[in-house]
Amino acid sequence: MKRLPFLAGSLLAAFAVSACNSTQDVLEPSAIAASPPAPGALQSETGAGAVPMQPASTNTSAALNPGIAARTRLRFDPIVGATVDVATPLTERLAQRARARGITLAGNADPATTHILKGYFSTLTEGGQTTIIYVWDVYDPAGNRLHRINGQQKAGKGDGWGAVPPAAMQAIADSTVDQLASWLASSTG
Repeated sequence: MKRLPFLAGSLLAAFAVSACNSTQDVLEPSAIAASPPAPGALQSETGAGAVPMQPASTNTSAALNPGIAARTRLRFDPIVGATVDVATPLTERLAQRARARGITLAGNADPATTHILKGYFSTLTEGGQTTIIYVWDVYDPAGNRLHRINGQQKAGKGDGWGAVPPAAMQAIADSTVDQLASWLASSTG
C-alpha cells in the first residue's frame, strides 16, 4: 500500500508530461531526416525483460498508398522526457520505418511539411520493472493537433531510463509508425 501514492504520483507526472509544451534540452530527431540508417538498424534487438506490448490497431502493411505517401511530408519535433542515450535508437528506427512505409521526412526548415510528430516520454518503475509511457501528438504546420498516439512499453528490470534497452525504444518506434501510417491512410485516402 506504500507504493500506491508513488504509483499515483508517477502516473500523474506521466500525464503531465504528455501535455508539456517545453522543448528545452531535448533531442532533435529531425536531424536524422537527412542521414542514412545506421548499419544493422534493420535488425531487431531483444533485450532481457523487453516485452513488446502491441496495440490492437497495429497495421503491419509494408507501405502507404503511393498517393498518400506522396502528399505526406513528416517532421519530427524534439522528444521530451527521454535521455539522448535511449532516444537515439528510437529516432533512428522512426526514420527508418517511416521511409519504409513511404513517408517522406522533412527537415525543420522545409516549407512543404504537412505533419509534425512530437513525442513525450516518461518511465514508471514498479516492483523492479520499468515501463515506458509515451504520447505522440501529430500536428499540422499551423500547430493544430490532428491526432494522438499513446501507449506503454515494458522495458526491463531496473529503475528509470537506465533499465531501457534499445529494443524497447525500437518497438515503440515500430508501433508509432504503424499507427501513424494507419491514421494517415484513413484520414487522407
